[in-house]
Amino acid sequence: MGYRISVDTGGTFTDVVVVDESGRQVIGKALTTHQRIFEGMRGGLEVAAGLLETDLSGLLSRADLLIYGTTRATNAIVEGKTAKTAFLTTEGFPDILTLREGGRTNVHNFTREYPGPYVPRNRTFEVPERMDAEGGIVRPLDEGACRTIIGKLSERGIEAVGVCLLWSVANPAHELRVAELLAELLPGVPYTLSHQLLPIVREYRRASATVIDASLKPLMQAHLHGMESDLREAGFTGDLMVSSSVGGCMQVALTAAEPINTVKSGPAMAPVAARTYSSIERFGGDAIVCDTGGTTFDVGLVRDGSIVHTRETWLGEQFTGFLIATSTVDIRSIGAGGGSIAWVDPGGLLQVGPQSAGSEPGPACYGRGGELPTVTDAAAVLGYLDPETFLGGRMALDIPAARRAIAGVADQLGKTAEDTAWAIMKITDELMIKAIHEITVAEGFNPGESAIVAGGGAAGLNIMPIAADLGIEKVVLPKMAGALSAVGMQYADIVAEEAGSLITSTDDFDRDGVNRVFDSLERGLEKVVDALEGMNLQEPVISTLVEARYVGQVWEIEVPLDVARFDSESDVRSLVEAFHQVHDRIYAVTDPDSAVECLNWKKRVSITLQHPKTDIGKAKLHEARQATRQRTCHFGTGEGVDTPIYHGDALRPGAQVRGPAIIEEPTTTLVVYPGMAAHVSGAGNYILSVTD
Repeated sequence: MGYRISVDTGGTFTDVVVVDESGRQVIGKALTTHQRIFEGMRGGLEVAAGLLETDLSGLLSRADLLIYGTTRATNAIVEGKTAKTAFLTTEGFPDILTLREGGRTNVHNFTREYPGPYVPRNRTFEVPERMDAEGGIVRPLDEGACRTIIGKLSERGIEAVGVCLLWSVANPAHELRVAELLAELLPGVPYTLSHQLLPIVREYRRASATVIDASLKPLMQAHLHGMESDLREAGFTGDLMVSSSVGGCMQVALTAAEPINTVKSGPAMAPVAARTYSSIERFGGDAIVCDTGGTTFDVGLVRDGSIVHTRETWLGEQFTGFLIATSTVDIRSIGAGGGSIAWVDPGGLLQVGPQSAGSEPGPACYGRGGELPTVTDAAAVLGYLDPETFLGGRMALDIPAARRAIAGVADQLGKTAEDTAWAIMKITDELMIKAIHEITVAEGFNPGESAIVAGGGAAGLNIMPIAADLGIEKVVLPKMAGALSAVGMQYADIVAEEAGSLITSTDDFDRDGVNRVFDSLERGLEKVVDALEGMNLQEPVISTLVEARYVGQVWEIEVPLDVARFDSESDVRSLVEAFHQVHDRIYAVTDPDSAVECLNWKKRVSITLQHPKTDIGKAKLHEARQATRQRTCHFGTGEGVDTPIYHGDALRPGAQVRGPAIIEEPTTTLVVYPGMAAHVSGAGNYILSVTD
């Protein structure tokens, strides 16, 4: 077996993890290069190659597999840098994207401007046609009008087209004919058909996913194919996969065909890593993953050893942002990463984020021209970061520049630079705690009964006070925390999903109809498996899920099923019981006398890849050897504290460090606060104790 490489390109850093034949893992980290992604990737690969005592050519030529994850799709949507996209919908329904689902976070707040649709109304076109809910043709497709519309698309320089016609999930004939006309009259312009991408009930969700996917095709297809070309030219000959938002990975060609699946592709791997580390440290099947990068703080869940999925992924605020709608790993992101900018609002209150300094120019302490104060600058002013050893010594920090940046905010607040930096850290803590509450307490999950797995380059700066506030006693910061998502890719499997719609109720269950849907979904998965022929993979495992609700409820929940088909009434009763259990877990209530209404059905295939082996030795606790040196750090008391500094490489399994202390790893820094402690586990990870 050769090298196994995973690459995660974030908004600030590109993380590279390489596993060699013996199972040894190394990290390479470099600043992300947004214009040509391979340049930043090359930097990380060269660092990793050096740690393995080879060069870039030797690393790539001996690599069997490379898994790539990216935030490029997410950033393009948020920054409005996707393709010029048109939306084709049934005549009479041009406001699907404008009205969204009608929700509002604060129903009494009329001061906010109504958000615009993902595709502007002037690029929304009404197609004369109509299907009914049973798939019957109410109004035939007007091909003459359709040709006229496509002519207008050509005149306006449209770069992508999303087609979502009413009830195409019941009868796709009109969407398919529109596709033929697009191919004839607008050759080379990519399009997405809603019944192929997301054949579910709920018109806005289907339309939103369709136009988002279409808008990403020119960008992401060029990005993925360009990245593959650069890798091949550099000497890579192995299998190339792309991590997907569903928590697995897939071939480049299949991913490029539906690029919406690359949204959150990097962050979606963090829960995979969390599940692995929680298992390694025997912390149980429930874990909260906190991934603190340079741009965002991402939080996700592992429940009963399973990754949590959702169709509620909004880019931006709920109801006013853009809904992805396809099934994704449930990751919530806020602008509270290391590069998040601190500022004073008109009322004189200190705020942090969501704006970020990114990697260009980055925080002021990076010495790349940044002048705005960030969380990383605050950590530098507090003494947590060593200017000589940051990023393994490959980036010298400019501490005076960080102080100047923080001083700009401190002067507005009338505080010292150290007090202001501490306040920035505390506000960041609160933002992160709020994000954790929203994905745990608000979803019926008690954070105090789970473990925290912390990752990301900035994770170690404040994970201990966050865990203390939440009452969480089991906390692990992996040795490889600085590249948590890239590590997750090392433990990822090939995962693909097919969905279909058929509405039926358990009091009059359409077994034959549901089984026909299952047949269709399984045929779709067979095509995915067939495309992987030649990779010498294990047998695929197919799981079945339903999105269902009690009769009269508005929203459905996802329920895993123990049956692959419905052959008897006992299979239906099994569905009902599974639904009650999931509903009780989420809402702490059930309605046994109510029928269960099923809307959407899913089949998910998983094919296990070979994962790195983990050596778990025994570790007897002992006090760590004397620190290598001391540095003055600040912990909110107003005075500096002489703080011992430890190098992670010098700490053997079982070594315990009591706070206040700083533990420096090449790609992350762990702050052990006063009254807290950390020790190295048998697997080499840091187990954190929020009470000494």
